[in-house]
Amino acid sequence: MQLTGFDGAVAVVTGAGRMRSIGREIAMALARAGCDVVVTGTGRSPDRYTSEEQACGWRDIDSVADEIRALGRRASAVVCDITSETAVDELVGQVLDEYGRVDIVANNAAAARAGDRVPVIDLPTDVWDTVIRVNLRGTFLVSRAFARVMVEQGVAGAIINISSIGGKLSGANSAAYSASKAGVQSLTSSMAKELGPKGIRVNAVCPGVTGTSRIEDWPPEVWKSYVEANVPLQRVGHAQEIAWAAVFLASDQAGWVSGQSWNVDGGQLTIR
Repeated sequence: MQLTGFDGAVAVVTGAGRMRSIGREIAMALARAGCDVVVTGTGRSPDRYTSEEQACGWRDIDSVADEIRALGRRASAVVCDITSETAVDELVGQVLDEYGRVDIVANNAAAARAGDRVPVIDLPTDVWDTVIRVNLRGTFLVSRAFARVMVEQGVAGAIINISSIGGKLSGANSAAYSASKAGVQSLTSSMAKELGPKGIRVNAVCPGVTGTSRIEDWPPEVWKSYVEANVPLQRVGHAQEIAWAAVFLASDQAGWVSGQSWNVDGGQLTIR
């Protein structure tokens, strides 16, 4: 069965600039399904690219937009600070000016792992604020802004928030990250209940250990031991597998699915 509901649709995917990332895979999967796609990123300078990205001449969101255009779809690359209400409003204006509508929003942007994986008694306030600001405030601002457009235009749209099983596990040394992702799940539930009568569905995907450049802060053997001990399917997930779940949630075939926070984690969490 082929998923439907994408022909002529316009999608916005935040945090889509990294070469090995969930955001890029969601953007590409939506384009393959039939969407025109707007991708956003922080405007990383080349010195912040991974060695892999530098070696192949990667250009962040511009490279992703080029890949989408190569599929025959329209694409725009927009640098946007999703924590800024003004910047988000400008993003909305640009999307409407260029495409006239929005049907799907995938909130993937997240704060980098940078000093927040420490005991809470050692967690600096500014680090806490950064994680909450990007992961939760940013998701709220983007969701609210585009939901307003969907309501005004009478679009039966879909919002997909990328959360994490970390928001359910709430492990040690991850207080800021876990709190932010739990907040995303709660935001998803509330928005689904409010926007459902307007025909707008809101869901979250909660990835487990996924093979992106973000997990390179631990040596491969450490991740291998963790996966063997915690993941029944005994492997790291692929970013494309997260993207497939997100695209399904945006499709007609998920038309009666809303307010859910789905684990895509190789079986690590099975009830929560």
